[in-house]
Amino acid sequence: MLSDGKIWVANNDSGEQIFLLPEMANRHGLVAGATGSGKTITLKVMAESFSEMGVPVFMADVKGDIASIMFPGTDSENMQKRIEKFGLADAGFSYQGYPVTLWDIYGEKGIPLRTTISEIGPLLLSRILDLNDLQRDILSIIFKIADENNLLLIDTKDLKSMLNYVRDNSAIFAADYGRMSSASIGAIIRAVVGLEADGAEYFFGEPGLSVNDWLTLGEGGKGMINILDSSSLILNGRLYSTFLLWLLSELFETLPEVGDLAKPKMVFFFDEAHLLFDGTPRILLDKIEQVVKLIRSKGVGVYFCTQNPSDIPDGVLAQLGNKVQHALRAYTPKEQKNVKAAAESFRQNPEFDTYNTLLELGVGEAVISFLDENGVPSVAQKASILPPKSRMGSISDAERERSVKSSLFFSKYYEAVDPDSAYEKLNRQEAQEAAEKEKAELERKEFLEKEKAAAAEEKEKAREEAKKAQARKRAVSSVGNTVTGTIGREVGKQIGKGFGKFGKTLGGNLGASLGRGLFGTLFKK
Repeated sequence: MLSDGKIWVANNDSGEQIFLLPEMANRHGLVAGATGSGKTITLKVMAESFSEMGVPVFMADVKGDIASIMFPGTDSENMQKRIEKFGLADAGFSYQGYPVTLWDIYGEKGIPLRTTISEIGPLLLSRILDLNDLQRDILSIIFKIADENNLLLIDTKDLKSMLNYVRDNSAIFAADYGRMSSASIGAIIRAVVGLEADGAEYFFGEPGLSVNDWLTLGEGGKGMINILDSSSLILNGRLYSTFLLWLLSELFETLPEVGDLAKPKMVFFFDEAHLLFDGTPRILLDKIEQVVKLIRSKGVGVYFCTQNPSDIPDGVLAQLGNKVQHALRAYTPKEQKNVKAAAESFRQNPEFDTYNTLLELGVGEAVISFLDENGVPSVAQKASILPPKSRMGSISDAERERSVKSSLFFSKYYEAVDPDSAYEKLNRQEAQEAAEKEKAELERKEFLEKEKAAAAEEKEKAREEAKKAQARKRAVSSVGNTVTGTIGREVGKQIGKGFGKFGKTLGGNLGASLGRGLFGTLFKK
């Protein structure tokens, strides 16, 4: 809770108040401890205080017990004991709820939270898809080709269309981008299909989240507490961690430089933080470390919540100046080594042994070290965490539904939008090419039919001409026979006159024969 403008988190064993200074809150922090040690209580107390300061908050609700921060707490005998223990009554403690917006990537327990394939980029997407180095390079080329051809990659069907397009036209792109094998592209497509089966099609789409919407203030000027329901999402560790990494990157790229502020512009609590780093390739770890280092200048504080500090890479852990370490357990040599490392990360307090204290802490107790006004870590202090003002436990489905539908962002983000992107454009292009191909084939067939018809017509015409020529030949031959026969007979008659009756007959026959022989050839010619 707030006290004199500072975040009162706990009291030490001497009853002295332990504060987190708002101007140091964007130097990041760690909340660690074994299961059941009280991490959720610490997160709620800190989130409530930031909200009271007018600082928006993001929290990942893994177990489903964070959303109840929207409702005032209920009084009980146990709460009265804690109020008395910390002297909260004199400090103005009162039960109250806080402005909350519930989000859910799957759209089941909150407002759908989406981003686009293009926004998440090939590096983070390769991690979700668990691609090898070669496949990651190919995916980067796919993004470049899409960008150069103004093909928007919004959702998974856009990405699959783009992958198929490049695979089918690999020879065209080989000269500029190198050879991309069908086998590698096919493996990426299968990975995308597997991601869809895990529900990723809900995450990728429009309208995509505008991180500026998370800077909203609630009633009374309190900072809005944006809660991502992660009870289902946590089952897909890669998608969960990649979303959180994208969120950090998006904030870093979107928010302006502001330097050191009197209080953060926004604070993020990432629960189950070990999922951010499990199996993460070196190139991505470097990016996370870079973002954590530089995002402070954007006025953003990042708090990692995990079971053991060893879950956090050293390069990131070194950036976490504010630490709340709940109880750790050490049943194996490895666990004992981890506890020792956690104890040595604190400035030692001569009044107690940090190592043994970490092993002996009870529920709601912690070893705490916050940065002072000069940015120097304070000595370790054994402390008890304050109780939250809001309700503990989960909320009902009816309460959740009312909260979701009454949100300012429900109408903006609830309905998905499918814009004109790579899938639609490539489908149109394919349909157009198919239509042009079909048209060309029809034109070819029509041409061949016309050629065939013209050839048949020419053949028929030649046949008719041959018939006519044959008929003329026969007609001429008949006329020639008649004429030559008549002429020959007349000639024979004249010759046979001098031979009497016998000579007349003989001369006629002879004349006819001669006539046919002599003149027949002439007429034929």
